[in-house]
Amino acid sequence: MIKNFVLDTNVLIHDPESIYAFEDNNVIIPLPVLEELDNLKRQTGSLGKSARHAIRELDSLRQKGKLSEGVKLKNGGKIQVVFLKKKDHEDIDFLYEKYIDNWILVYTLHILKSTKQPTFLVSKDINLRVKADSLGIPSQDYLSDRSELQSLTPGYFEFHNIETLDKSLLYPNAYIDNLDKYYRFDGENLLQMSRKITAWNVKPRNREQFFAMDALLNDNIKLVSLIGMAGTGKTFITLACALQKTFTEQKYEKIIVARPLVAMGGKDIGYLPGSYEEKMKPWMSPIYDNLEYLFRLSNTNMKEFMKKGIIEIEALTYIRGRSIPDQFIIIDEAQNLTPHEVKTILTRAGENTKIVLLGDPYQIDTPYLDKDSNGLVYAASRFLNSKISAHIILQKGERSLLATEAANLL
Repeated sequence: MIKNFVLDTNVLIHDPESIYAFEDNNVIIPLPVLEELDNLKRQTGSLGKSARHAIRELDSLRQKGKLSEGVKLKNGGKIQVVFLKKKDHEDIDFLYEKYIDNWILVYTLHILKSTKQPTFLVSKDINLRVKADSLGIPSQDYLSDRSELQSLTPGYFEFHNIETLDKSLLYPNAYIDNLDKYYRFDGENLLQMSRKITAWNVKPRNREQFFAMDALLNDNIKLVSLIGMAGTGKTFITLACALQKTFTEQKYEKIIVARPLVAMGGKDIGYLPGSYEEKMKPWMSPIYDNLEYLFRLSNTNMKEFMKKGIIEIEALTYIRGRSIPDQFIIIDEAQNLTPHEVKTILTRAGENTKIVLLGDPYQIDTPYLDKDSNGLVYAASRFLNSKISAHIILQKGERSLLATEAANLL
């Protein structure tokens, strides 16, 4: 049976192409959603970019027919922009015009009462879904790009008898611990690994770090996703391996380290006073702290090294859209990216470029994302069966006993 799905603005911001994700059903966009997109399109950063992307998608469909009457989609569904007249909502008691959310609820309620087709409000906003429930409106989260963190494997397995191992249970670049003998599955064979691994004078402190460093140093693995709480060493070992591959082995021309800037008050970095470096310092200090320690380990002057331009530390906003070849790219705090943003970054990778996604899905600072719907978990899940990717969950804290206890207890 054909269903109606009414989209909230945040769904289109989360995934500007979400209108194509509802199979042969009806996708309905209330006119106030277009008003909100119009206000957001002027913003800098990912918010404005997603709003503009969504508007362009709708404009391209407008060429195929009248959106007010409904336009057929390639997947067999239909998209329609709905406008209500005053008589359709003048008797609604809870409507306060300044609240866009209330307008979206009114539109959904009107559609629900005026059609026999099942109607659902789709929103990333939990509170709006709660309000919808109180009005008898069926609602749901946008689930098309959702992955379950709980079902994501740690990236390694323990087997006591390697001879009886069923390889069909493994995925490419899965790691095996066989009574302290380590193996990597290349998609066909189990390759025994040397227990010695070093990068930029850094050695792994535990099994997960060993597997992660092997993936980071493997030139055939183009995408590595490392998930772990604060203190597991994911950023530290990644920077060490990046320096090893770029400076010592000269496999890559440059290291690019980027983080999404979740700005205070929703304002972009451009609103802050000072030079670009001064604006970036609060966000990038964890990166610099790790680099300073690594350079002390190698008895190298960090300031002199940075002048060579081998390491570029950027806000993610300023590298998105570039086609970058021969780079070792590190995306820190990747859990604060939407699946669409991660797709945009990965599809821009140039020839001989390696990308590493780092983050902790339980420490998300972006509205409407959670541990299952963020770009880090999405990419790790979708690339699990790819021969050019590896995924490791780091579980043991190595920063200090206090840091580990704080991460676990707080």
